[in-house]
Amino acid sequence: MQLISQWEMAGHLTAALGFGSLIGLERQWRARMAGLRTNALVAGGAALFVLLSQYGFLGAVAEVQYDGSRVAAQIVSGIGFLGAGVIMRDGLSVRGLNTAATLWCSAAVGCLAGAGMFLLAAFGTAGVVGANLVLRPLGRRLDREPGGGAEVSTDYHFEAVCREDEEAHIRHRLVDALGRPGYTLREIRSVDAPEAGKVTVSALLTAEGRRDDRMLEEAVSNLSLDPSVSAVSWSAVPA
Repeated sequence: MQLISQWEMAGHLTAALGFGSLIGLERQWRARMAGLRTNALVAGGAALFVLLSQYGFLGAVAEVQYDGSRVAAQIVSGIGFLGAGVIMRDGLSVRGLNTAATLWCSAAVGCLAGAGMFLLAAFGTAGVVGANLVLRPLGRRLDREPGGGAEVSTDYHFEAVCREDEEAHIRHRLVDALGRPGYTLREIRSVDAPEAGKVTVSALLTAEGRRDDRMLEEAVSNLSLDPSVSAVSWSAVPA
């Protein structure tokens, strides 16, 4: 095996972080749990393990037959524990499988970059991003509901009227209350209410399909217990 300098190894690591970041951009844009930083770290960590397995132990085991692929092979099983952390049960369905698969692919791309196979790593990155972008609308078109209609997204609009001096506090509480798996917070804003000294804090969320409204009702109803809040309302409209 031909040794490379540590600067070349740093180049391999940089390439892995770059490829992982490209994969993570799409996940971050869609507000998934594993986004830009996670995919970049997974790809970078996989590259480091590959570099360690290929070059880290050569001097120490010069007289022993050494198979560097054994260390890299553990990445495949090790990344499964990380992927399991983003998979969760949502009623009768399971969410996070696509994100877990993307992390698995990020690790593979990182391994390729760590081994110096930059062209294949680039094609792998393009394939992963393309699958998430292009196959998503195709999958939604093919995935029909039992009634025969395509699944549509639902917009949820929330409003809370509070005292002007408590605006920042209520905005923070509203974000915490609406931060539920399966929902994407698209907008939050504040406008002066008709009543003097009052502010209306509104938020807009989007979910794929219609979710269990009881969970959101319970979360938002807790805001009505805040002494500074005088009114809370929400509505759901198919997008």
